[in-house]
Amino acid sequence: MNLERVDLNLLIYLDVLLREKNVTRAAEQLGVTQPAMSNILRRLRNLFNDPLLIRSSEGMTPTERALELQPRIRDALSDLSMILEPRTEFRPYTSNRVFRIMTSDYAEATLVPRLIKALRSEAPNVVLDFLTPSDVSYRDMEQGKVDLAINRFNEIPQSFHQVLVWRDSFSCILNNKHPASNNLNLKSYLDAQHIWVSKTGMGVGFGVNPEKQAGLGWIDQALDRIGQKRKISVFTRHYQMPALLAANVDLIATLPSRIARLQAKNSNLMIKDPPFYIPEFELKMAWCPLLHHHPAHRWLRQLILYVARQMIEEEQREYLLNNSNSQPPHAFY
Repeated sequence: MNLERVDLNLLIYLDVLLREKNVTRAAEQLGVTQPAMSNILRRLRNLFNDPLLIRSSEGMTPTERALELQPRIRDALSDLSMILEPRTEFRPYTSNRVFRIMTSDYAEATLVPRLIKALRSEAPNVVLDFLTPSDVSYRDMEQGKVDLAINRFNEIPQSFHQVLVWRDSFSCILNNKHPASNNLNLKSYLDAQHIWVSKTGMGVGFGVNPEKQAGLGWIDQALDRIGQKRKISVFTRHYQMPALLAANVDLIATLPSRIARLQAKNSNLMIKDPPFYIPEFELKMAWCPLLHHHPAHRWLRQLILYVARQMIEEEQREYLLNNSNSQPPHAFY
């Protein structure tokens, strides 16, 4: 194919069409009329010799060829953006840039306070706008409305970049006067009443169904694998709630260990290892390919990883100080 005869703007239109899967919405986003967008789709079909989008009962469905093209188009546009963008150095100390970051409640309670502390010295005029998972969709990130996301991801668009921030395990937090405080085994755990806390994923959240144990997350899935089920009295989406609720002598909260250590600074509370195996989970940072090479965004991502590494090293030193005869758990790495 002779590239001189190809309008490369068509790649931008194709990217939006494949993301929206709707001619009208794509036209609105690109600021063209619907007839003009229909004509662009016709030109794209001729260019690739493929229908690309086919009408179905669910709207416009991408063809196999379109699905193959989508990540490659995103990568090509990202590379073009890097080539055409002026090579200006990012100076964090004098920048007043606003970064919009989607963070889970877990990340906001553990990582964000240390990140803000680092920013006060390195970039005092930079503004951080933190959004919750319910505020954000992957489409928002693709459109540049959100700069990055820090969360536990079950699924993520194939074109997105992602990196591991850290791993974490689970711990139980309960009142010192809880009946199981001296002997937390599987039986006493299952006999107790529990607090369920979780909010992950993207988009608006809905109420949980206590009867569908498999849909309640890592802890209940781990119990389900050994044929057990806990009695949940309270469902919450906020990690600051369990410490208040666990102050009741009959409740147990099973939380990520970094959260539990923060909550258990209350002298009335104690931390125990769960009496059954719960797999560790990964906190990750993700961003869309269009921001991958941007100097300001690269700086922010590197700062976040630096802060996370500092926290992990401090946890390792503290653990070794208190447990000189054993190595830190894998979740500290």
